[in-house]
Amino acid sequence: MAEEQHQEVHRSLKTRHLSMIALGGSIGTGLFVASGSAISTAGPGGALLAYVGIGIMVYFLMTSLGEMATYLPVSGSFSTYATRFVDPALGFAMGWNYWFNWAITLAVDISTAAIVMQFWLPSVPGWVFSLVALILIFTINALSVRSFGETEYWLSLIKVVTVLIFLVVGVLTIFGIMGGHATGLTNFAYKKAPFVGGIPTILSVFVVAGFSFQGTELIGITAGESATPEKSIPKAIKQVFWRILLFYILAIFVIAAIIPYTSKDLLGSSATDIAISPFTLVFRRAGLAAAASVMNAVILTSVLSAANSGMYASTRMLYSLSLQGYAPKTFGRVNRRGIPIVALLGTTVIGLLTFLSSLFGERIYIFLVSASGLTGFIAWLGIAISHLRFRQAFVKQGHQLSELRYHAKWFPFGPWFAFLLCVIVIIGQDLHSFATLDWQAIGITYMSIPLFIILYAYYKIRYRTKVIPLDKVDLTKTHHDD
Repeated sequence: MAEEQHQEVHRSLKTRHLSMIALGGSIGTGLFVASGSAISTAGPGGALLAYVGIGIMVYFLMTSLGEMATYLPVSGSFSTYATRFVDPALGFAMGWNYWFNWAITLAVDISTAAIVMQFWLPSVPGWVFSLVALILIFTINALSVRSFGETEYWLSLIKVVTVLIFLVVGVLTIFGIMGGHATGLTNFAYKKAPFVGGIPTILSVFVVAGFSFQGTELIGITAGESATPEKSIPKAIKQVFWRILLFYILAIFVIAAIIPYTSKDLLGSSATDIAISPFTLVFRRAGLAAAASVMNAVILTSVLSAANSGMYASTRMLYSLSLQGYAPKTFGRVNRRGIPIVALLGTTVIGLLTFLSSLFGERIYIFLVSASGLTGFIAWLGIAISHLRFRQAFVKQGHQLSELRYHAKWFPFGPWFAFLLCVIVIIGQDLHSFATLDWQAIGITYMSIPLFIILYAYYKIRYRTKVIPLDKVDLTKTHHDD
């Protein structure tokens, strides 16, 4: 038994950790910086519509994931679900695809951390900060899953408090209590507002909103290390949905009310544009002089938190791939503290190499980043498909729905809605390039799709897998992939 214990991850994440991890996963530079570009592109109404649409879709996806994760809590969840409920080739492709996405994102985040730090220390070379960030994140993840959970909890808390303060200050500014004059809702009817550019621009903002919400599916990955998955996952999902809706929708409403969509300042979309982050602008508008420095610090915590989550998610996915026989056995090794240490080292090396490519091979770096672009949406598609199959198999094999601890809302509308919206967003990524037949842009934007298809086809052809018939789907709970 001691030997087996040695091989498994530890279930030591509490409900508060799970709620904050999922929430923190979705509040990041997407909200703090990129939300401005969404408003300037589609106008206040278009931006709100896109964020509400994606928000609802993410909620349905979370309930789908929640139903499967409470029934079968495993690390690296959705790759395992795709393998067991749909087709091993899909599980293989989804797992590697997701691991690749987060390993690349880790590199992007440590590069961003350096940009943010140079706001205060412009003379220090950026790679120094990136290296420090990478060592710090590696250490947090190598100590124990508790240290990951605690760090994530506090980093996320900082972000949440910032958003709450921002909402209060913003509302006071709209009514003229702070910052001198009331703007009211005049910006919502300014020039072409609330909807600018019609359906194509709203579609393009759906993509921005989708990226902002990526990370919410981390709840599924933490399920394998949750102390009480059947209690904490449903609770976390419920909280996350309301908080995301509250934070994103209200924050965008406040920004749109205070800053007209035509403002040049809303165009920034990366951490370099911190001085013109919509949050900084609103705080400054309210008369808070140190706004830029404070927001910079908050964005630093959110970038570190994203890197921390990314390191955790990719390590657990690699560990899970190894257990399923999709990756070398050595990645399945767990140390005494319950950490898949080889998987952690492997992911760190890839993150480091990607980061080095940003210093020496700008083109390789851009290639890697764009290759991981759509992988979040592909993962969401996989979750929706797995859930539809899980339910069909569950009923087909004579189970009662009352056996499930947690029921996804409005089945089958939820997964179907998520499926269709994901497909629309993936196709609508860059319609402009199709119109002008700009093949290079199309290649860069849609690169994740052929990569995914290659992974899927490789496994399917090599192992001749078939879609598992519904009556053969393995629904046993105590199933260890040997």
